Amino acid sequence: MGQLPTMPETAWATMRATADDRAARVRYRRALMLMVMTLVLPGSAQLVAGNRRVGRVATRIWVALIVAAVVGAVLAALDHEYAFWFVSDPRALGAIRLALMVLAVGWALLFLDAWRIGQPLSLSLGHRRTVVGLNGVLCFSVAGTLLFGAHLVGVQRSFILTTFSGDTVHGTHDGRYNVLLVGGDSGAGRWGLRTDSMTIASIDASTGKTVLIGLPRNMTDFPFAKGSVMRKAWPHGFNCGYPSCELNGVNTWVGDHLSLFKGVKDPGMDATISAAEGITGLKVSYWSFVNLAGFRDLVDAVGGVTLDVRQPIPVGGLGADVTGYIKPGVRKLNGFDTLWFARSRDSSDDYSRMARQKCVMNAMLHQVSPETVLTKFEKIAKASSQMISTDIPATEVDRFMGLALKAKGQPVATLSLVPPLVDTAHPDIALIRRKVDAAIRASEHPSSAAHHHRRKSPSTVTGGSIGSLHTGYAANDSTDLTDSC
Repeated sequence: MGQLPTMPETAWATMRATADDRAARVRYRRALMLMVMTLVLPGSAQLVAGNRRVGRVATRIWVALIVAAVVGAVLAALDHEYAFWFVSDPRALGAIRLALMVLAVGWALLFLDAWRIGQPLSLSLGHRRTVVGLNGVLCFSVAGTLLFGAHLVGVQRSFILTTFSGDTVHGTHDGRYNVLLVGGDSGAGRWGLRTDSMTIASIDASTGKTVLIGLPRNMTDFPFAKGSVMRKAWPHGFNCGYPSCELNGVNTWVGDHLSLFKGVKDPGMDATISAAEGITGLKVSYWSFVNLAGFRDLVDAVGGVTLDVRQPIPVGGLGADVTGYIKPGVRKLNGFDTLWFARSRDSSDDYSRMARQKCVMNAMLHQVSPETVLTKFEKIAKASSQMISTDIPATEVDRFMGLALKAKGQPVATLSLVPPLVDTAHPDIALIRRKVDAAIRASEHPSSAAHHHRRKSPSTVTGGSIGSLHTGYAANDSTDLTDSC
């Protein structure tokens, strides 16, 4: 028999090198595939090539999370109040935050294990560097995203716990929530010393339709609610003489007579609420203090607010130099200019300013979208926590979020208790209560608007508001603030 031909040694070496290259490429693709599998379906890499017990646990957890997310999304789409509860309940937020942190750590460990299963030491140096780099990017990207989500959830939870610290849930009164909004410059501990504005937001508990009832800070000779401490101290009305017995002086008087309010958590607010109830005849459900410096930050956080500036609005004045003007036109204002638009009193009066404040409230309600809240959430939460203190309990936040969403798509009505309708020095309380009732009825039943018809908007503009002190300002008495601003 003849001998088989021998292959040159160089040919054998070439074949071995080619086989080694193919094997190296297979190992490289396998390592990459294990990481991709971990990204798409955590635990699948372990099921295929690693610890199957770990893989089964990881995949089951992942599938359970996907199912829970889908079910939650469906429930949120069908019932908005469920979604609002989910993002406002401190216990639910705490559980979500913990789950995100555990998921971040667990997923990162699965990526590291997938890298180990891929046998990085068997790869060429170039392939090894690529696998290590890609694994690091995926590991830190996924874990970082989840940890950032946990941070945002923590911010929301902290905001809810810090801001909504009330401990008593109040029901509706005649089917409405009446929330007293107080604006000022100072912190929550000093709010009454520098009260800037007072408004009762009367909200229909079913539809969210809202009537803003403005209380002038210079009103005097008004009664307090029956049965209140202030009613016992001032049975014939708050009429000790100008200016110490104006509405915004109630807290100052309370500070000098704290012995009358033993056991009352917040005497100044308690007294101011009794004044608002005595004037309007409404039962106040909750109160909210708005720090106006924080309001400026909130406007900046949402990217500004668009307002129709009808006249140059002075920045500064009344004891200080006017440093500039907000120019007329439909303009998107930042927080600084929005605050001055709402507060400026130079070349105008308190009632014109109240009208502008109502326009700002209306613009904020209708212009701040859910998309803006989601994309700028952390800034908004930070500004809001500095801006608001309230006795609304955390358990009621979801209810008011739902009402705010309903109110967003509806006209906001307003009634300010100012001249020429009301003589703030000697207010006709019976007239005020009739007007308040009529405004609320007109909001609930538009067909009854004849009881509270909107006056034709005056052609004059004074102090930046449509109307004048003599004829009244349109935004102070309107069934639709958008048309009056």
